[in-house]
Amino acid sequence: MILAGDIGGTSTRLALFAPDELREPVGLDIFPSSEFAGVTAVVERFLAGHDAGVDAASFGVAGPVREGRSLPVNLEWPVDSGELGVLLGLARVGLVNDLEATALGLALLGADDLVTLSNGAPDEHGTVAVIAAGTGLGQAGLVPTGDVPTTVATEGGNAGFAPASAEETRLLAFLRAELGEHVSVEAACSGYGLVNIYRWCLHEAGRALPEWLLGESHDVDPAAIVSRLGASGEDGDAARALETFVRIYGSEAGNLALRLFATGGVYVAGGIAGKLLDVLRNGVFMEAFTNKGRLSELMRSIPVHVVTNDLTALLGAAQHAARARLASQGSNEEAA
Repeated sequence: MILAGDIGGTSTRLALFAPDELREPVGLDIFPSSEFAGVTAVVERFLAGHDAGVDAASFGVAGPVREGRSLPVNLEWPVDSGELGVLLGLARVGLVNDLEATALGLALLGADDLVTLSNGAPDEHGTVAVIAAGTGLGQAGLVPTGDVPTTVATEGGNAGFAPASAEETRLLAFLRAELGEHVSVEAACSGYGLVNIYRWCLHEAGRALPEWLLGESHDVDPAAIVSRLGASGEDGDAARALETFVRIYGSEAGNLALRLFATGGVYVAGGIAGKLLDVLRNGVFMEAFTNKGRLSELMRSIPVHVVTNDLTALLGAAQHAARARLASQGSNEEAA
């Protein structure tokens, strides 16, 4: 069996796959990341509930990966492929950025896993961009290179937030007062980024923070509350925050498309996108995406899809492990 993992700041998903069927996991569990002391503890818990031998494994992790190790920004513990290898009894365990894994997982998706915001004029040989707002903001690219495309990991979510309007410039000033000179785009385009925007909206309106936002209960997801209140129109400040968030999301997706020249398309993944489909389809996202001055016409030619399958990164990790498994088998056959 193949063991695949998607390690995020909020949750860690682990699954087993048969090598000849990577579209559907044989076994799947989702664990709250904060309840464990490290990734090996999560894997041990998972394996205790699944009686299966593992001969290949790969994990996507929400953070930069260097030499088989990652120190994720939104996690309290490191992820080390060597430690995972010892635990699993494997000579090699794959470790990639979670957006790289998502990019690899696109090949395993069906038409029902996508919602198209813009058909554009896709270039089948063009680079693909993937962006995902969730606990943080992930960005990656997929470059077609022969039979096996090359993934490009980035830490674009931690790059500087570039306001695209006078309103967003005021938001940047508000965030700088709290966070210092460097304000990442993630601070305005993620789950906690949406909450930051909502607090700014209340600040501009001269209103106090609501009780549910002041509390420190782990049972309350403030981003989900802002999304619900904004989408329903119950709270005018939340509605303004949600529209501002979607506009920033669209603008940053367009920025990524320009940086990678993603004529093959842009895929919007992550937990937030699937929950805000109606909002993403109201035109604000695409207006911000295409608003790139002299290159606006080019932007209108780039297809934009929302990924609704929340297991895409897990499928990509399984794909990564399967390729390494085949390569290892080929090397062993040559040696024999």
